[in-house]
Amino acid sequence: ALACFMLKLLPEFKNAEIVRTRDSKILDTLPVLVDVGGTYDPSKHRYDHHQRGFEEVFGNGYSTKLSSAGLVYKHFGKRVIQAISGIEDSKTIETLYLKIYGSFMQAIDGIDNGVTIKDGDAVPNYRVTTDLSSRVGYLNPAWNEDGSDVEQRFARAMALSGQELTDSVLRLKNHWLPARQLVQKAIQNRFNVHKSGSVVLFEKYCSWPSHLFEIEQELKLEVSGAPPSLLYVLYPDSSGKWRIQCVPEREGSFVSRKPMPEPWRGVRGDALSKLTGIPGCVFTHAAGFIGGNDTKEGVLKMAAASLEFESAQKGEEPSAKKPKTDS
Repeated sequence: ALACFMLKLLPEFKNAEIVRTRDSKILDTLPVLVDVGGTYDPSKHRYDHHQRGFEEVFGNGYSTKLSSAGLVYKHFGKRVIQAISGIEDSKTIETLYLKIYGSFMQAIDGIDNGVTIKDGDAVPNYRVTTDLSSRVGYLNPAWNEDGSDVEQRFARAMALSGQELTDSVLRLKNHWLPARQLVQKAIQNRFNVHKSGSVVLFEKYCSWPSHLFEIEQELKLEVSGAPPSLLYVLYPDSSGKWRIQCVPEREGSFVSRKPMPEPWRGVRGDALSKLTGIPGCVFTHAAGFIGGNDTKEGVLKMAAASLEFESAQKGEEPSAKKPKTDS
């Protein structure tokens, strides 16, 4: 259903009739086949994945065998994204093309091809039965359901899967891409925030963690617990105060690359301001991964003091490594 939805977004297939059959004589006359025919040949618009020896994958670091929808996405996905989003910039479309495969299409490919979500023989802790593939499957007639309109059910499956894809593309266009652009600019500006290049500042909060790690990898930035690695992120919170948050070792980790100084942890308010010598301190979490201050200037000073803390304790002059250039 999803493969048909995507194809019908394209001008050359917009008015194509959907024929549901396994009759080889009829199949041979059709300009495009998806999920039937036992052949994968994009030059002839044959997109089946059931045949022996089929091992096609999306590439770009993904190794899950493709379904028919995945095959259509691999060959037409960029045009599908353009049709849904209205975006013309080829670089932006390429970014979304890869992101949507990983966040949306790959799971469909895996489920359709029976690829397990985990390695080994361990029993899963739970089952997911509300995913898109399951909901489309529920539209098939039940074993004791006679007289069902199969064509009408397929039309519902197309609408359901198509709406999911459309929502995914537009969500990334309207929310994910703007956040990525803010993170890119903030990383590019980091040496203007602090000479170490380790402090990233946002004038407005956005969902930054996944973007930061992706962009860091793209730019081949050094990753460690010392400058010039990205160590602290500063941003305003919903109350108008400011936060300083440590960059974790990796996405999803609770371990910070460089936690805030141990003596600050769990200290709040005036006691923290007195301890740090920085006015307006609100708190430092007991785990040292996040803190707050009344002002932007305050969190900038907290970041600078955190970077310099170990050197100051040892009586050394804080040193900064020569920064890498981003190209």
